[in-house]
Amino acid sequence: MCGISGILSLSGETRLKDLVLMTDIIRHRGPDDEGFYCILSEDNKELTLFGPDSKIGNSDLLYTPKESLDKQESSIIKLGLGHRRLSIVDLSTLGHQPLAIDNGNYWISYNGEVYNHIELRVELEDLGYSFISHSDTEVILTAYKEWGTDCLAKFNGMFAFIIYDKIQNKIFVARDRFGVKPLYYYKNKNGLYFASEIKQFTTLPDWEAKLNHQRGYDFLVYGLTDHTHETMFSEVFQLRGGEYSIIELDKLDILKDTDLKKVRWYDLPKSDYNGSYEQACNEFKKVFTDAVNLRLRADVEIGSCLSGGLDSSAIVSVMHRLLLEKNKEEMLSTFSACSHHKEFDEREYIEEVVNQTKAKAHYCYPELDELFKINDKLTWHQDEPFGSTSIFAQWSVFELAGKNNIKVMLDGQGADEQLCGYQGLYFATYLNELLFSGHVFKFFKEVMLFKKLYGFNYINKFINIVKRMVPKFIKKMILRLFFKKKIIHTANCYNFNELQLSETNPYMACGLSRYNIKKASYSQLMYSNLSMLLHFEDRNSMAHSIESRVPFIDYNVVELIYSMPTNYKIEHGITKKVLRDGLTGILPAKIKNRMSKLGFATPEEFWLK
Repeated sequence: MCGISGILSLSGETRLKDLVLMTDIIRHRGPDDEGFYCILSEDNKELTLFGPDSKIGNSDLLYTPKESLDKQESSIIKLGLGHRRLSIVDLSTLGHQPLAIDNGNYWISYNGEVYNHIELRVELEDLGYSFISHSDTEVILTAYKEWGTDCLAKFNGMFAFIIYDKIQNKIFVARDRFGVKPLYYYKNKNGLYFASEIKQFTTLPDWEAKLNHQRGYDFLVYGLTDHTHETMFSEVFQLRGGEYSIIELDKLDILKDTDLKKVRWYDLPKSDYNGSYEQACNEFKKVFTDAVNLRLRADVEIGSCLSGGLDSSAIVSVMHRLLLEKNKEEMLSTFSACSHHKEFDEREYIEEVVNQTKAKAHYCYPELDELFKINDKLTWHQDEPFGSTSIFAQWSVFELAGKNNIKVMLDGQGADEQLCGYQGLYFATYLNELLFSGHVFKFFKEVMLFKKLYGFNYINKFINIVKRMVPKFIKKMILRLFFKKKIIHTANCYNFNELQLSETNPYMACGLSRYNIKKASYSQLMYSNLSMLLHFEDRNSMAHSIESRVPFIDYNVVELIYSMPTNYKIEHGITKKVLRDGLTGILPAKIKNRMSKLGFATPEEFWLK
């Protein structure tokens, strides 16, 4: 887990110092090592450079840094790769980056973890390759040499990388399937720049922060970010999850007037699950256990977030089983945010898991005074606005883990988007799906169960559904007849013409459906909600130099759940069915049967008052 920087000169005036400043500002992402590779503009000389945090290893290796930055910072470069390392796998200097293979024909600066690197290494060794290090970085670069862009489908993990292919004279940049790891790009008259965080571009000459009005509108009106290639900064873009781009270095002039050509290399498969519910539960248990097990691969201590909800409790409970099998159960540590306000406190559920797993539990109590103290720092790390103080609670959990010398944490992002965990969206969508598919009796049965279990207002729900079924022209006629006053929408306070805004609902633009569970899940996983949450997760964890791993977003888990019919996920008023039943005997009964949901909530209501 690291931070990366990349520069391609478009003007012949790009300084090595620009690359250094871009890399220095994200030291928090990789305090263990730093490195630079560049090609000088004047004579095409290649340099490997070290800075004050660099760990110098075997000088015989091509990618070991040979010269000090102090002597070269004023140099003009045509290409440069920068790297900050958080050492997780192969802690030796053999894992230093930028890393090269094949006598320097291939170079990489990479952020993330490819968890199945051990299996891929064996496959590549069978094809005749040999390896210097035990790092996944070397495996990634070798896989690219062997399979080209098809290597991406081989990787199970989270990643964002920049590869310089000297043989084909091109740059290959890519991001993992769901965008767990970030990759931004920015272009000005001098160059094309790649980064792990937007703040890296602020170090560049002539940088000016400009608001992207449409994305600002999407956030202020709908609370949504990270749902397009654009960011809230005009001219700053991102590759989305499951995308790559290739830049031909002999055609760089084209980039002065055009954007990067992006290729979608991954999408969710359209196949449907045909097994029984019992088979589905067994398969879920297996693939989820495998996903957690893969994410226990590290050469440092691993912990887990634990909110007391189903998702994090499932991870911790499975971790316990796996560590028990390896006689390492004493290694299990959990980190939780609690509250002194009872209605926002989940400690009773957290302790249910802790007592069953015998985990070493750590607790923090995020307070309003502390939020005011660190708000500027928190905002700086996040790069873009966020709409909830739950981000602060998550920050506090990672801060607590960092103080206890934990470098890897598992977390439960991604489960709600797959398993109908968001009650406001998925209850309504499920009922709509039942009604519009003709299952009227089941519709009313489920409405009553939601009422019983959650206090669901079924009368309002029925009225809303009827309203949706009425044609627009009839609704307008009714409004004119019965409502004399003009109804003001929140969005009407914006000057759409002057700000060049579109009133488009970004959730609908992302394909969100309120009538089909599968379509709603697809939209949330691939375009809207998950992308936003992963942004928060990445910044909060890396701010404390911690690698966060998310087993629910293992593509085998996602593809299995996504293929299942709706009633395997939500039925009889119960959400996350296949998770609850698949982990029977592993989850504590109190957690398995829990219907309430908080997450890392904070007592905002009391704080505001």
